[in-house]
Amino acid sequence: MGTESSVANQWTVYRRSVVLSGAPASARTRIAADTKYWLWVNGTLVVFEGGLKRGPNPDDTYCDEIDLAPHLRAGTNQLAIQLWYFGKEGFSHKDSGRAGVLFESAVATQGDDVLVTSGTGWKAAVHPGYGASSSGGQPNYRLPESNVYYDARKAAALDGWTEAGYDDAAWSAATDLGPAGGAPWNALVPRPIPFFRHGGLHAYANQSDLPTQGSGTTPIVAALPSNLQVTPYLKVDAPAGAVIGIQTDHYRDGGADNVRSTYITTGGIQEFESLGWMSGTSVHYTVPADVKVLDLRYRESGYDTDFAGSFSSDDAFFDTLWGKAARTMYLNMRDTYFDCPTRERAQWWGDVVNQLKEGFYTFDSRSHALGRKAIRELAAWQKPDGVLYSPVPAGNWNQELSTQMLASIWGFETFHLYTGDERTVASVYPQIKKYLNLWSMDSDGLVAHRPGGWDWEDWGTNIDSRLLDNAWFHLALGSAVTLAELSGNTADIPTWQALRTSVERNFDRVLWNENSRAYRSPGYRGDTDDRGNALAVVAGLAPSARHDAIVEVLRNHTNASPYLEFYVLEALYLMRRPRVAETRMRRRYAQQVADPGYTLWELWTKGGGGTDNHAWNGGPLYALSAYAAGVRPTAPGYDTYEVLPQPGALTRISAVVPTVRGRVTVDLRREEDRVELSVLTLKAATARIGVPVFGGADPAVTVRGRTVFSGGKVRAGVPGLRCTGHDADYVYFETDRPGSWQFTCTGAGLDPVPEGGGNLALDRPVISNDSLETGEWSAFRLTNGSTRSTSGDRGYTSREHTSPDVSAAPVWVEIDLGADRDLGEVVLYPRTDTTTADGLTPGYPVDFTLRTRPSGSTSTTVARTVTGEPNPAGAKRSYTFDRVRARYVRLEVTRLGPPARDEASALYHRLQLAEMEIRDPRTEP
Repeated sequence: MGTESSVANQWTVYRRSVVLSGAPASARTRIAADTKYWLWVNGTLVVFEGGLKRGPNPDDTYCDEIDLAPHLRAGTNQLAIQLWYFGKEGFSHKDSGRAGVLFESAVATQGDDVLVTSGTGWKAAVHPGYGASSSGGQPNYRLPESNVYYDARKAAALDGWTEAGYDDAAWSAATDLGPAGGAPWNALVPRPIPFFRHGGLHAYANQSDLPTQGSGTTPIVAALPSNLQVTPYLKVDAPAGAVIGIQTDHYRDGGADNVRSTYITTGGIQEFESLGWMSGTSVHYTVPADVKVLDLRYRESGYDTDFAGSFSSDDAFFDTLWGKAARTMYLNMRDTYFDCPTRERAQWWGDVVNQLKEGFYTFDSRSHALGRKAIRELAAWQKPDGVLYSPVPAGNWNQELSTQMLASIWGFETFHLYTGDERTVASVYPQIKKYLNLWSMDSDGLVAHRPGGWDWEDWGTNIDSRLLDNAWFHLALGSAVTLAELSGNTADIPTWQALRTSVERNFDRVLWNENSRAYRSPGYRGDTDDRGNALAVVAGLAPSARHDAIVEVLRNHTNASPYLEFYVLEALYLMRRPRVAETRMRRRYAQQVADPGYTLWELWTKGGGGTDNHAWNGGPLYALSAYAAGVRPTAPGYDTYEVLPQPGALTRISAVVPTVRGRVTVDLRREEDRVELSVLTLKAATARIGVPVFGGADPAVTVRGRTVFSGGKVRAGVPGLRCTGHDADYVYFETDRPGSWQFTCTGAGLDPVPEGGGNLALDRPVISNDSLETGEWSAFRLTNGSTRSTSGDRGYTSREHTSPDVSAAPVWVEIDLGADRDLGEVVLYPRTDTTTADGLTPGYPVDFTLRTRPSGSTSTTVARTVTGEPNPAGAKRSYTFDRVRARYVRLEVTRLGPPARDEASALYHRLQLAEMEIRDPRTEP
């Protein structure tokens, strides 16, 4: 049903009364809408923003299902629906061309059954308060939503329209638009995800500071407690005709107009909630000066799932990074997974592949329905020629991004691995087969580049496409084998295996460049692509003999955008280089962690053309939970799984991982050669647990008071636990018994000493009493291996001091080597990206002391004191001292060097260094 006509951004209202002979036992109800609806029963809001953006495929429409029995009663019942018709295409919605709502409710009472249907038995009206205004611009073309424009002066006739006592005699009968399943909405597909979560109206974080009077063109900034999906609310006392603007601080996020709202006041006290949701960290109300502000609030809504996973450690940097990734993840879930909650709200499948992995460590199992919906939609929108494309659903986009489509096929297998859902992934195998058959091989036995509709593989430069194409193709082929078996199409498996074998045989032969010690396509002239080398590891194409070289590639090349940085981190953990992964996270995410915002960005810099909230950027969340904490399924649905922590430089990890069988918890503590690991295991599943031994020569492991492993051999047994072996990294155990297992390892190894007197400080934690933490300056950059200052990675700097003499409060930095080490040399690398006004090196210390401290001690020992150090003129300086054994090395500065020419004041002095190395000269060859 609908009204006589419909236009874009139209709001319509519908009412009907239903008389029941008794309280219903059930009222199974179907509601389908183009596009969004709100349902009241007997004056109570029952559905907040019902309906899903269209469509499950290019033709059909989603349909909500709900039991209304709890809201109905014997006697007369009042039903009221408000419908918002988008009426335009977008990157997340296919417009049907006609506003409409279907309502079918089978109400069962003890007396009789009543069927309530949509049609002429309802009263209908176009809501006079809502209109369309292009003033200030409409949302960009990617969004099917329009701005909300509400004139309360025109809406007076609808006051109380959701209540039973409202007089709707002037309304017309609803227009019957045909039976369910008819055009233009066609088949109705049951809603596959929960109704959206919503709560009451909440006070803003700065509620007590909000003004009680409008301030004209200066907006009232109402702070939210985080970045949220909200519908803003206001209550004002105003003259008629005052114009109030409502938008968030993210209105221009991503460099394009997003959604906003305009409210025109009627005279007197009035309230209004803008029902089109917005995202941001604050709501900006532009209120005329003659308007009294009685109350401002917001309602949060979003996908109905709980934060069930967590991660914490002894390092606040990684805890903050994980938390920001989790918040980012949640904000990019609603009708679909989407890339951002502002500029697009579009289900790009490259993003979804990352989101699936992140979500399995963040949310409860209700979130899985969104992944299931995404898989079915991608397959259902396949073009007749076999091309898959995203974002879908969409009305104004149809271009294939070829490597994202390969990644999506791999993502289907990931979904099966974590959920155990065979039916969903098996059902889309025909579409996978049809798409993979579009790809061809080249004369080298590798896959030929497929440009698709948009030849895009990542943002940024230095993209070695041939590496990426073959890695993604290899991953997709492996998934095709799995899905062919699940769907009963085993005859196809030899074809996929033959193609996969061809890539495996030729990838290293053709693409490994021995001179560069990296994968580089013949003819490729750009900087070595860290993305391609990382994906070679993730895809299993890089033999272990290449790992050391690839680690150096990933240490020294940073071309990946946040999208593919996900796989750089995964590759480092797969190669068991957790400290390098931690250092890379610090290097790449320093600016985002230091930023006061709550979310992670589309690009490495904030603002401009990228959004501030992009879910493809959650790689650290996955890496920390799946690898640092070490929890990953090894058979579908966690039938078997592993807990193999890689703590790197972290000495404490606590993690909760939600699974389809319950939750796995991991608690790890490391102190010198002692490791304590506690694991809560699942019911009806087999866990493989690795107790980290860090290369210890003779580790011993005890469980429940029994020594179960020592001297390289299995010792006493513990019921329900089997020791299955050991290597340099772990002692391995298996158990199929649920419950808590506590392991204690003594004799664990210390981090290995670098060969040839190498840098003991590389990738080690750094603390300071005076560090300016920004995107390109951080204490951790003292040990990240970068010995020259470059844009984005300048090194360490203190805050400014107006005098070079800081002896009253020395500036210091301290490096933790993880354990007591023999050492006798510190090498300082100066800042190199600029000079002082007279051409000298800025920020190099003049008077300083090198101090050491062994593990467990609270006092330091002076290793060397330097006074009147000459300016190094850009060169590194080495400082040797009598060999000592210590864990902590501190550089304590009492006189600072001259200021840089780019300082805001010639009086600003700082300690500034690119790198600090610690060595043991006696081990050098």
